[in-house]
Amino acid sequence: MNKLASFKQMHAQDEPLFLPNAWDILSAIIMQQNGFKAIGTTSWGIANSLGYQDGERIQFAELLTIVNKIVSAVEIPVTVDVESGYSEDMDIVAKNILQLANMGVVGINIEDSLKSKPSLRDKNAHCEQIEKIRNILNKNGYQEFFINARTDTYLQLKNPLAETLERAVDYVSSGADGIFVPGLSQAEEIKQLTATIKAPLNIMSLPSLVDTKGLKELGVKRFSLGSSFSDATVAFIEENTRILMAERSTEKLYAGSKISTLFR
Repeated sequence: MNKLASFKQMHAQDEPLFLPNAWDILSAIIMQQNGFKAIGTTSWGIANSLGYQDGERIQFAELLTIVNKIVSAVEIPVTVDVESGYSEDMDIVAKNILQLANMGVVGINIEDSLKSKPSLRDKNAHCEQIEKIRNILNKNGYQEFFINARTDTYLQLKNPLAETLERAVDYVSSGADGIFVPGLSQAEEIKQLTATIKAPLNIMSLPSLVDTKGLKELGVKRFSLGSSFSDATVAFIEENTRILMAERSTEKLYAGSKISTLFR
């Protein structure tokens, strides 16, 4: 089974796919070494690692460079967070995704929020975008490439459930293989979504949603870390930098770590 088919099959298993999100080569390698079967990327983490804020502030060429290095460094499937596709031109977005597929990427998240202002993209326009991506992938032999359609309804609307259900159904009809709803956390609403949409549901780690126990019973098929891992890494660096500066000692860097074994 190739990587495309393998990754798609991971969404059909009984247990939800537990997916970490890498932001550079080292984080991806460590995730693979510790047993993860697939890796996603985090646009937030990648942007931060390059000194940018999230929101397509980096060039698509920069993203391609990083993704190519990650894909080359690991053997497991890699799916990429492409935000809104790095263009307002639908044909260019579709060609961007094809470049990733040609590089060996197995899937994408593509979101329906605008970058120019905090609002959702017109639903019909996003459906058209998904159709263009699906068509160009299919024409080039990537029928099993996984399009995870992300809707930001729970991040932008006060009462998002009805709009989420409508968008999810239409996105799947347009060619999406999965639906990603960051911000979704309530069990009853999760159940309504999994009962309505005919595709795997992906939800994201939140401070109020950290345990995957029970997600199987709710019908969830994928649980992503999002930026939580990269954020925790940045927080660790910030905290220890303050300690180093204040104490002028490196003692705490070695406490409980494996660093000291490098010098033995």
